[in-house]
Amino acid sequence: MAQKAKDWTAGRFKRREFLQLVGGGAAVFAMGGMGGRLVGSAGGKRNIILILSDDHRYDFMGFMPGAPEFLETPSLDRMAKQGAHLANAFVSTSLCSPSRASILTGRYMHNHGIVDNQRPEPPGTVFFPQYLQQAGYRTAFIGKWHMGHDSDDPRPGFDHWAAFKGQGEYFDPTLNINGTRKTFTGYNTDILTDQALDWLKTADS
Repeated sequence: MAQKAKDWTAGRFKRREFLQLVGGGAAVFAMGGMGGRLVGSAGGKRNIILILSDDHRYDFMGFMPGAPEFLETPSLDRMAKQGAHLANAFVSTSLCSPSRASILTGRYMHNHGIVDNQRPEPPGTVFFPQYLQQAGYRTAFIGKWHMGHDSDDPRPGFDHWAAFKGQGEYFDPTLNINGTRKTFTGYNTDILTDQALDWLKTADS
C-alpha cells in the first residue's frame, strides 16, 4: 500500500519526519527572520534548508521520472513540490570532502583547494552561509563537516554549530557544539536529528 505524503504546510517539523530526511549526512539551515515561521511568508525572506544525505543515487527519490514503483519518499516528494528542485545539477568531484567543499563554497576543487578527504579548507575560505548572514539570516550547521579529517571546530558563517570529526561514529558520538565537546549516548543519526529539531525550535520562537 502506498504511503500517504505527509503534510508539511503547517511549518512544524516532527522528529520522525525529519529523521526520514536527514539520514547520515548533514544539514544547513538559514532562517530568514527572528520569530518567523518555518515556512516563509509571501514577500519575506524564504527559509533555506539544505539536507545532504549520504550514499544514494541522485534519482532515487519517488518524484523523479523513472523511479521504481517500490520507492516511496513522501517527505522528499513534498519538499521538492513546495521547495526548489534543481534538476540540472552536477557533481564535479565524486569524492566526499571535495564535493562538500564545492557545495558550501560554490567553487570547483582546483579553486577551493580541498582535493582529498584529509585536507582542511585553506585559511580565508568563504562559505555561502556567510553571505546569508550578511543578508540577515540566522544560520546553523549540524552533522558531518568532513573538511579536514581531524577538526570539528566551528567554521565561519554559522550562528549555531554541531559537528563531529572526520567520518564520525555510528554510536555514542562526540559532537562539538559551538566550541564545546559533548559525548552523547545513542545512534548518531537520531542524535543529529534531535540537535536539528532543537535548533529549529529556537529559530521558530
